[in-house]
Amino acid sequence: MNLGIFIYSLAGGGAERVVSYLLPYLLDQGCQVHLILMNSTISYEIPNKVSIHYIEQSEASESGVFKLLKLPFLAYKYSKLVKKLNLTHSFSLLTRPNYVNLLMRYFNRNPPIVVISERNYASMIYGYGNMQSKTNNYLIKYLYPKADLVIGNSKANVKDLIENYGIRQDLTAVIENPIDIDKIKAIDPLPDFFDDTCFNMISVGRFEHVKNQQLLIRSLIAVPNAQLYLLGKGILGKDLRKLVEDENLTDRVHFLGFDPNPYKYLKSADLFVFGSNHEGFPNVLLEAMCCGLPILTTNCKSGPDEIMELEEPSTSQIMKTRYGILTPVGDVDLMTKGMNYFIDHPEYLQSCKKNALQRIKAFEKEGILKAYEMALLRQ
Repeated sequence: MNLGIFIYSLAGGGAERVVSYLLPYLLDQGCQVHLILMNSTISYEIPNKVSIHYIEQSEASESGVFKLLKLPFLAYKYSKLVKKLNLTHSFSLLTRPNYVNLLMRYFNRNPPIVVISERNYASMIYGYGNMQSKTNNYLIKYLYPKADLVIGNSKANVKDLIENYGIRQDLTAVIENPIDIDKIKAIDPLPDFFDDTCFNMISVGRFEHVKNQQLLIRSLIAVPNAQLYLLGKGILGKDLRKLVEDENLTDRVHFLGFDPNPYKYLKSADLFVFGSNHEGFPNVLLEAMCCGLPILTTNCKSGPDEIMELEEPSTSQIMKTRYGILTPVGDVDLMTKGMNYFIDHPEYLQSCKKNALQRIKAFEKEGILKAYEMALLRQ
């Protein structure tokens, strides 16, 4: 198999981390692997045997219209690269690379096998009714069914693609995100970083509207003697800092920036909190559980309820599981209630820690990377 793995960049993120795991694994299986990028940001180590190719050097600040207009040109450039590398398989992750990957077929008489991976709950992320959402919904409906295989990282986002975008079920597969348990276990916690006299909560994610760190900050107001640590960076960084100042929380909310090794912080905290509005399959929940952290998360679509094996969804109360608590999306009062519940019930917190370390074994890296390999080879 001569495989191209195509993604926008290797900046910090769940899909990017999956690629960082896949590259060395597939090399070890004897595959020839090429990494194709649209942006030069690389935050993960790349094996020396993997060649890196750029079909453009784009900026995240580019307008949506410009990005749309470039798609056919990028597909043409990618088709030339595919021919040059003589790829037998082209595997893309995330929406724009998926578009380019699928449009590439129109410029290639003998295209490679095209496999795409959708990482989001598409009808929700593109459910705002604006022109950008309408355009993406059209492109997904038109292009995704032309793939040889569409991989989702949760049952819910695959169901969404089938029911709302007309993709045949036999063209889909579910492969959850992998976790490198041994690597995470080998990382030492950061000593003496957190104040032991406080209840220390931590969250990891890009500072964007979808991640909704505002919910966590506002929920903290009514949780005495608790600290919130935010790992990440993004376009809302200034807005989040202003919110912290406006709510007089500067001594209780701490910004740690982006760190490719969040595990040293996770292993020293008391609770992982997550306020996202929607997801595909939040890898960060798995990473936190692997560090032995209980979870407090919104029950957003999709992924948290599958990861935490939620049996009885609710929109009016906190939802307890063996691994932590879920709350309705955007509900400050119930997020606050969840935070206080962990503080008031230390025995529940400890049981969640033990259970999380058992649950994470279902997402062990080796088995899931093997599933990716078999899905690609079957095509």
